[in-house]
Amino acid sequence: MTILKVENLTKSFGGLQVLTGVTFDVKKGEKLALIGPNGAGKSTLLNAIGGQGLAKSGNIEFNGKTITYLSPNKRLKLGLGRSYQANNLFWQLSILENVLLALHGSDKSHFQMFRVLEKRKDLRAEAERLLSLVNLWEKRHEYPPILSYGEQRLLELLLAFTSKPDLVLLDEPSAGLPTAQVGEFTETLRELAKDTTLLFCAHDMDLVFNLSDNIMVLYYGTIMAKGTPQEIAANPKVREIYLGSEAVSNI
Repeated sequence: MTILKVENLTKSFGGLQVLTGVTFDVKKGEKLALIGPNGAGKSTLLNAIGGQGLAKSGNIEFNGKTITYLSPNKRLKLGLGRSYQANNLFWQLSILENVLLALHGSDKSHFQMFRVLEKRKDLRAEAERLLSLVNLWEKRHEYPPILSYGEQRLLELLLAFTSKPDLVLLDEPSAGLPTAQVGEFTETLRELAKDTTLLFCAHDMDLVFNLSDNIMVLYYGTIMAKGTPQEIAANPKVREIYLGSEAVSNI
């Protein structure tokens, strides 16, 4: 079953064409990685799908509904989540409060602004479940600045899953992490997203090849190749212009 369908998507900034006729689809439950050189249009494509930057032309269909010109908030309500390359946390709130606030925002009773969130047993139970997944429950009363960068990334990712989205867009989820932490980070992300479709862009090939079901290569705003990790690793053109012999030998 197709959950996301992108057809002939085009995007430009002034006279610079960034995306040209991009067409692809994502199956429900699929983990699709988006790779390509800097400037290939990866973040622009995610922004167009997420609603942070509208496409010049083309069509985006999500869960059977056209969302091409919907606001990010309306896309979120339809089940489209998003996480960014830079951490977007509430630094003056505790770790628990960050998660409770995100859960509250996706709850049907979110208009009850003056209800004390910590008294919501249902939200607190879900916050405990989520924070335990990333080993942050014991630090729930601490504040984000005391966390390591890797823990901050995990908390940022966690917030993207609080609304139980059908599809989550991730922009460089492992950016800034030491190489030694990527393996554990990948397994935690896999657990978080086990029931969720993912479309993510990344430069870390360990993350890409260990997490994705399929990989799509974007080059100068067009899709150059799409296939399984094994097919992409064996693609001579991809090896030549992007992966390099050293990266391929480590797959």
